[in-house]
Amino acid sequence: MRTQAITLLRTALQNPDAEFRDGQWEAISALVERRSRLLVVQRTGWGKSIVYFLATKFLRGKGAGCTLLISPLLSLMRNQIAAARNIGVKAETINSSNQEDWLRIEEGLRQDQFDVLLISPERLSNDDFVNRCLLPIADKVGLFVVDEAHCISDWGHDFRPDYQRIVRILKALPHNIPVLATTATANDRVVTDIVDQLGPNLEVQRGPLTRATLSLQNIYLRTQVERMAWLANVLPSLRGSGIVYTLTVHDSERLAEWLKSQGIDAEPYHGAMESGQREALENRLLNNEVKALVATVALGMGFDKPDLGFVIHFQRPTSVVHYYQQVGRAGRAVDDAYGVLLNGEEDDDIADYFIRTAFPTIGEVEQCLATMRAANSALTVPNLQQRVNQSKGKIEKILKFLLLESPAPIQKILSGRSSAYVLNPVHWQMPTERIERITNLRRQEQAQMGVYMNKRTCLMQFLAQELNDPSAVPCGKCANCVGQLLPEDYPRDLAQAAAEFLNRLENVILPRKKWPSGFSDAVMKGNIAPEYQALEGRALCLWGDPGLGALVRRGKQQDHHFDDQLVEAATRLIGNRWRPDPPPSWLTCVPSRQHQTLVPDFARRLARRLGIPFVGCIRKIEDTEPQKTQTNSFHQVQNIVGAFDVDGAMVSPEPVLLIDDMVDSRWTLTVLTVGLRKAGSGHVYPFALADSSSENSE
Repeated sequence: MRTQAITLLRTALQNPDAEFRDGQWEAISALVERRSRLLVVQRTGWGKSIVYFLATKFLRGKGAGCTLLISPLLSLMRNQIAAARNIGVKAETINSSNQEDWLRIEEGLRQDQFDVLLISPERLSNDDFVNRCLLPIADKVGLFVVDEAHCISDWGHDFRPDYQRIVRILKALPHNIPVLATTATANDRVVTDIVDQLGPNLEVQRGPLTRATLSLQNIYLRTQVERMAWLANVLPSLRGSGIVYTLTVHDSERLAEWLKSQGIDAEPYHGAMESGQREALENRLLNNEVKALVATVALGMGFDKPDLGFVIHFQRPTSVVHYYQQVGRAGRAVDDAYGVLLNGEEDDDIADYFIRTAFPTIGEVEQCLATMRAANSALTVPNLQQRVNQSKGKIEKILKFLLLESPAPIQKILSGRSSAYVLNPVHWQMPTERIERITNLRRQEQAQMGVYMNKRTCLMQFLAQELNDPSAVPCGKCANCVGQLLPEDYPRDLAQAAAEFLNRLENVILPRKKWPSGFSDAVMKGNIAPEYQALEGRALCLWGDPGLGALVRRGKQQDHHFDDQLVEAATRLIGNRWRPDPPPSWLTCVPSRQHQTLVPDFARRLARRLGIPFVGCIRKIEDTEPQKTQTNSFHQVQNIVGAFDVDGAMVSPEPVLLIDDMVDSRWTLTVLTVGLRKAGSGHVYPFALADSSSENSE
C-alpha cells in the first residue's frame, strides 16, 4: 500500500521525486489500517489534505462510503476539490454558492457516486439538510474529517460556535468510523479540549511548527500613511505575488486602491464579495496574474498557493496563533518568502472592538428573551428588530448563541416560508464564567502580540513556543537572527502622496430605496417612491482617518467648530471632483439641539464659498435619542420621524445640498429628503463631513 501511496502522492503534487513528509504516511496508515481516531497538529504547508485524500482513496478501494469533510471556508473548499481531482478523488461541495447543484449532488450521494463531500460547519445548523442529506448516508460514511479543528475549542484562537454541532453529528455516526481532525494552530490547552470533545481514544500526532523557508520581520510604522508609503515602496521589489492582510473590509478596499494608484497590481478581497468574485480573485493570485490581494481573514485558513512569495500584515492580528495561521500562507514551495508584520496606532482599538463584540451581553440576550416571552408566539428576525433596539446582525448572533447552548433556551421553527424562534421550557442561565474566561484569554493573546512585536530574539522560535512546540529553536532566517531583511524606511514624497490620496477619496452616500418593514404609514411602506429619494451624495472623509478625518473628529469632540480647512476641502470636492448635475442652487443643513451652531456655522461658510444661499428651512421640533444609540433601521427611522419640521415657505424648487456632520445609517438624510421633496424642493444631494458607517467593519 505504501508504494501505491507514493505513486499517488507524486501524481497529486506533480512531482516525480516527492516523498512523504514525516508523519504523513503514519497518519494515512492509522486511518486506513487501524481505523483510528486521530488529531494531527502539523505546521502550515505540511500537507494535511494529502493525508485525508489518500486515506479516502484507499478506504474507498476497500468498499467504504464517502468521506465527510467539514471545512470552514469556501476558498479552502475550492482549493481542496481541485487537489482531490489530481489523484482521481471525486469531491463535491454543498454550500450557499452552488444551490443549482444541490439536487444533483444529493442524488449522487444516495447513489454513492462521490468520494468526498465537503460542507461548512454552518450547514450542520440546517435541519432540513441534515435530515435530507446526511442522515440517509450516516451509516455509510467511510471517513469523518474535521479540518481546522482548533475551531471546535472555545480556547482556540478562531473558535466558531457552529463547530459545536460537529461533536453532536459525530456522536450520531457509527463508532467504528475512522476520524481525522487537523490543525496547525493548537497549543496544549486547545489539544486537551479537542480530545475531551472528540473522545479519550483520540490519538494525537504533533510535528515541529517552525517554517524553514519563511523569513520574518516586524516593522513599527505608527500611521496608516506611513504604512501605505512603505508598501508602495517595497512591494515592487519583492519576488512573486502575495497577500497583504488588513483587519477591516474598508482598509482592504482603500489600500488596494492606493496600491493601484501607484502602479501596483493589487485587488481587495473580503467576505462581503460575491462568491464568484472571490473565486476569480483567488485564481488570479494562484496564476500570478496579480501582485497582491489585499485581504481580510476571509482569505485565511487553508488557502494554498505553494509559491506565495510574501505575506504582509498592514495591521497587527489579535493573537499569535492568528498571525502564525495567516503568515503561514507564504513560502510553502519556495526557498525564501517574507512574512512582515507592520504595526500601527489603530491596532489595539480594532482588537478591542472584536473582543468586546465576540459575545452578546447579558442585557442584550435578556432583551431578546423577554421580548419572546411577552409575544408568547413565534417571532422572526424582522419581528424582533421591531421590538428590540438591536441590529439585525446582533439579533442573529444572539439567536445562534442561544441555539447552541445546552440545553438551548430557544428553538428554530418554520413559520410560513421564514424561520421563526420560540422559547423552550428549560431553565437556562447566561454562561458568564465561560464568557469571562474566554474574554480574558483574548486579552492575554492580544498582549502576547505586543510582546511578539517588540521581541529581540528569534521570531519564528517565539511563534512555535507559543504553540507549545517542544522542538522550537532559533530559525536563523528572521530579522532578529540575521539583521534587517527589508528596508524599514520609506520615501517622504510617497507619504505625502498617500496623505493626499486619503483626502481625495470618493466616499459615496448611496440613497436609501426601501423603508424598513413594520410601519403602518402608507408613505413608509415598501419601496421609497422615486420622487422622494435622494440622489447620490458624498462624504468628505471617513471618521477618524488621518488628515481630514482627524480634523473632523477634533472639530466635533474638542473645538466644537469645524476648521476652515474642511470648508476648503469640501468646496474642492463638490466643485472640482463630484460636480453634481444639475448643480445645487441652494444649501440647507440638519439641525441639532445639542450642538445648535456647529453644523449651521459650517454650512453657512460652505455656502459662501460655493456662491449659493444658505436657507435654514429645517427645524428640530422634538428631542430624540442620538441616532448612534439606535441600532437597526426600524428604530433609526422611528427615532426621527416627526422630529423635524420643514418650512415649505422657505423651500426653493431648485436642487439643494443637504449638509450634516456625520453619516452612518443614512436614515436622517433619507427622512429629511422626503420632507424637503414634499415641501417642494428640487433634487436633494446629501453631503456629510465624515462617514462613520464602516468603522471597525470586518
